[in-house]
Amino acid sequence: MLFPLALWAAVSTSELVDPTFLPSPLAVLEAFAEMLGTGQLLDDTLASLGRVGAGFGLAVLISVPLGVAMGTSAVALALLEPAVGLLRYMPAAAFIPLLIIWLGLGEPSKIAILVLGVVFFNTLMVADAVRRVPGELGQAAATLGARRGEILRKVTWPYALPAVVDAARINAAAAWNFVVVAELIAAESGLGYRIVRAQRFLQTDKIFAVLIVIGVVGLLIDVALRVLRDRLGRWVV
Repeated sequence: MLFPLALWAAVSTSELVDPTFLPSPLAVLEAFAEMLGTGQLLDDTLASLGRVGAGFGLAVLISVPLGVAMGTSAVALALLEPAVGLLRYMPAAAFIPLLIIWLGLGEPSKIAILVLGVVFFNTLMVADAVRRVPGELGQAAATLGARRGEILRKVTWPYALPAVVDAARINAAAAWNFVVVAELIAAESGLGYRIVRAQRFLQTDKIFAVLIVIGVVGLLIDVALRVLRDRLGRWVV
């Protein structure tokens, strides 16, 4: 962490690069304090968090049941995998014109971009997590009299849950990438909106400040999900 910061400070101090294009860490800190003081930064952070929470939450609610079905049923796998495998290669940003036509310029279209960017990858990762559950565990439970539904609830799902949370960790980062794209659609708040607005006026110090905020918030979410995974999966070796 210190090395890139020191390199950044050295390059900006040496004036090898115009400060308009590479502001100093101190200038970025001042821009951060200014935006924090006016309330812009907090409002934008809460707006982006709301969009990420809604879009990512919906994607998880959709993808986890689909992934579990694909991981436990050969029929569901045969029906769903070709479509999911195809759709995941379609860039979510390419759907923006359609989403504007279908949903308008409001929040629904922004949230839909996040859902499209996350749901297909998360579905396949959940399915892989479920398929990695050792078959011997299910066979042992069946031998003891467990039915298929009980094996799913009491064996398969608990074993796969930590890996499912890990998949969510990975795709939470993707959701933060897509929120910047989503906030290009007639947004009036959000961290992505603030970056684009700062770019129009060559306010690179504000751009750096917002990028750092995105990184810190993303790291906090990642740490929270790691703690959740460790607490939910203590029995998994």
